[in-house]
Amino acid sequence: MTEWDGKTRGGVIGYKIFVFFIKYFGVSFAYFFLKLVAIYFLFFSPKAYKAIFFYFNSIQKFSKLRSFFSAYQNFCMLGKVLVDKITILSGVPNKFTYNFDGESYLHQMVEEETGGILVNAHIGNWEIAGQLLERLNTRVNILMYDAEHQKIRQYLSNVLEQKNVGFIIIKDDISHLEQIRNALLNKEIIAIAGDRYMPGNRTISCNFMGKEAEFPVSPFYIAGKYNVPVVNVFAMKETNTHYHFFATPPRMIENFGNLKTRDATMTNAVHEFVSDLEKMLKRYPLQWFNYYNFWKQTS
Repeated sequence: MTEWDGKTRGGVIGYKIFVFFIKYFGVSFAYFFLKLVAIYFLFFSPKAYKAIFFYFNSIQKFSKLRSFFSAYQNFCMLGKVLVDKITILSGVPNKFTYNFDGESYLHQMVEEETGGILVNAHIGNWEIAGQLLERLNTRVNILMYDAEHQKIRQYLSNVLEQKNVGFIIIKDDISHLEQIRNALLNKEIIAIAGDRYMPGNRTISCNFMGKEAEFPVSPFYIAGKYNVPVVNVFAMKETNTHYHFFATPPRMIENFGNLKTRDATMTNAVHEFVSDLEKMLKRYPLQWFNYYNFWKQTS
């Protein structure tokens, strides 16, 4: 398996281009422009294309021809998700609508002042849930890898509206651990990707979509250590202007203090997340946005 290197496709320049088109020409024009970007990725980004073609052909079991066209649709979808995220978070007038399944679970976390962990993945557009999180009247802290989003975060800080959202950057000096601790002690919410990890992180091997893949333990370890509930969340794009938000019931990491049962508890929690993630991808196959060799077996 080729490990993720801590970086995400695109960068600050890409964000600046989309912000420009959205502000001066509108979302529809930005959607049109990204089709050209998708063609570029299809033919001139071989690593990303190879990874996403494998996903459609070997994981989703699409034919080679369907996998090729699905790869193009996937790149277009990634662009639309990026445009939508910038549009909503920067306060640009829009016509987006939402369905919320499990909204009450998040309200419950806030009302009971437990704090908690939201585990998401690089599928759909979970940042869109900010529309809901604002109504929850609580602070949400997004964990980001230093190599992945430092410059992007700094840029977006200048264009986004004031939101009750913070960023915790994961760094080698582990200074982020104190920030996580303080946030949870303040009964705040932390959002963590459950499908990314760096070399050296503890992982669990799971059967995911029919093949073995590694998933990090850290989101659930943090929940267990601080005795806060964990909720798996996904926001999936259904039309150009409509999203469907999903949240699972809050789960406590039981018996975390018992060293004899801790490993089994962590394994169960990871498998539950993987099961929820698999359900989403079977329902929304085009919205998988991990562009590297995610699965152990790639041939």
